[in-house]
Amino acid sequence: MSPEPRGVLHRLAVGEFAHGRFEAPDDLADRIEHFWSVRWNLEGQPPQVQETLPHPNVHLVVEPGTIAAWGVHTGRWTRVLEGRSSAFGIKFRPGAFRALLGRAVSTIADGTIRATELFGADAAALDAVLACDGDAAAAALASDFLRARLPPADATALLAGRIVDSVADDLELHSADALARRFDMSLRALQRLFNEHVGVGPKWVINRYRMHEAVARVQAGQPVSWAALAQDLGYFDQAHFIADFRKLVGRTPGEYAQAMRRG
Repeated sequence: MSPEPRGVLHRLAVGEFAHGRFEAPDDLADRIEHFWSVRWNLEGQPPQVQETLPHPNVHLVVEPGTIAAWGVHTGRWTRVLEGRSSAFGIKFRPGAFRALLGRAVSTIADGTIRATELFGADAAALDAVLACDGDAAAAALASDFLRARLPPADATALLAGRIVDSVADDLELHSADALARRFDMSLRALQRLFNEHVGVGPKWVINRYRMHEAVARVQAGQPVSWAALAQDLGYFDQAHFIADFRKLVGRTPGEYAQAMRRG
């Protein structure tokens, strides 16, 4: 799949790192956004920090010795990589995890739940994806596993997914009130829908996609006017944009741009 996923803040400076994505089959596409894999080899190298700004999705992640579902991470996600290892992930569509979880998706925000709590002893079968020969084979195995166990997508889950998609596709949307009006809902109803089915509020989703756009423009390496970018993304002023950027990314936009140029 292409292009490169948004939200990855930097690449590893040393060692080997590979990231792959594979589309979900048509019969699962209303519940699964895609499958992904990461592999790294830092043997003989110091540990490296990997950081991302996650999307509003739940991920079911298979790693050596553990299988767990990760709720939406509301801040900057940081992971220290060392040695040689790999992981395989199943990225659920926004809204689609609620039926499997059986409760509000917000209850696992910034947290995890063991796969055995979702699938019982059958969860161990997912360990086999790490031994597959390539991402296509791993995705096929995971698809077969999910096809037999996932509840069907209901109308409310599909609506939640469409609303999140509309935010990602329209950077001129700047407020939860406007989003609620677009879908002929009250703000309170929209907030309840997101709490139950997405795991974070609509304002968070709008802000996260604005920040993804800001990071992508800096990473593109072109000169950026921070005042113009703040205006494009609907910020009241440049100072509020810079404060939000620094809070999430850990650096001001200017500092982050300098780091990107240094590689």
